[in-house]
Amino acid sequence: MDTLLLDLTYWDLCLDASGNIAVASDPYSVAQDVASACKTFLGEVFYDTTIGVPYLQQILGESPPVAFIKAQLVAASLTVPGCTNPTVYLSGLTATRQLTGQVQFTDSNGNQQAVNF
Repeated sequence: MDTLLLDLTYWDLCLDASGNIAVASDPYSVAQDVASACKTFLGEVFYDTTIGVPYLQQILGESPPVAFIKAQLVAASLTVPGCTNPTVYLSGLTATRQLTGQVQFTDSNGNQQAVNF
């Protein structure tokens, strides 16, 4: 499935060579959508406030078990059509208190993919 292509630095829309809004296709589109799902805060999406990761409600400023954080990121990944069998690896906390890691998954075409966060 196609999705709007996002700039990797600013995570914002970008243009193609013709000046049109760029579109990403499989398999990159699935990876980008998994990354977007993992970056979405619960309540952030105004048309459906039930989707997203409960960063503000249960993760940031709290001390949740690592298994809870991983489960939330797996659940977010599974909301993306074409994403199956996601596995989350947490690699650390940066000096700016940013959690880093990777989600590895298989897309519907059988491709192994990974997205970093």
